[in-house]
Amino acid sequence: MIPVTDQISLDDNELEETFIRASGPGGQNVNKVATAVQLRFDAAASPSLPAPVKERLRRFAGRRMTEAGVIVIVANRFRTQDRNRADAQERLVALIAQASHAPTPRRPTRPTLASKRRRLDAKRRRADLKSSRTEPTE
Repeated sequence: MIPVTDQISLDDNELEETFIRASGPGGQNVNKVATAVQLRFDAAASPSLPAPVKERLRRFAGRRMTEAGVIVIVANRFRTQDRNRADAQERLVALIAQASHAPTPRRPTRPTLASKRRRLDAKRRRADLKSSRTEPTE
C-alpha cells in the first residue's frame, strides 16, 4: 500500500512498471541497462480514488493521462532503477495528492462604500486635471 492522503492509499497491484532504456548520463551502461521507469496507473478504473478526485486528476494530469484514463509517468532522472522507481512513485503520489484537495468555492463580495468613494474621487481629480488643460473659451 502506498499512502497518498489520510483517506486515499494506492494498492501496489494498481501500478504497472516497465523498465526502458534511458537517454542521458550513464556512460557505457546507457546502451546496455534499462534504468528508466515507465509507470502506468489506471486512474479511471481505480477503486482507491473517489469520483471527484478522478475528475480533478483528469484536469491536473493533462497530457500525462491517456484517453482511456491511464496516467503514464516516465522517470529517467537518475542512473539506477530503484531511484527512478521511487521518483516515479513520488511524482504520482504528488499528482494524486494535489487532485485530492477540493478547491474552496469563491464567495462573491461587493466593494465597500469607502472604495467606491476613493474611485469616484480619483476620477473627479483626473477629470479636473484634464479639463484644466483646455484653452479658455471667449
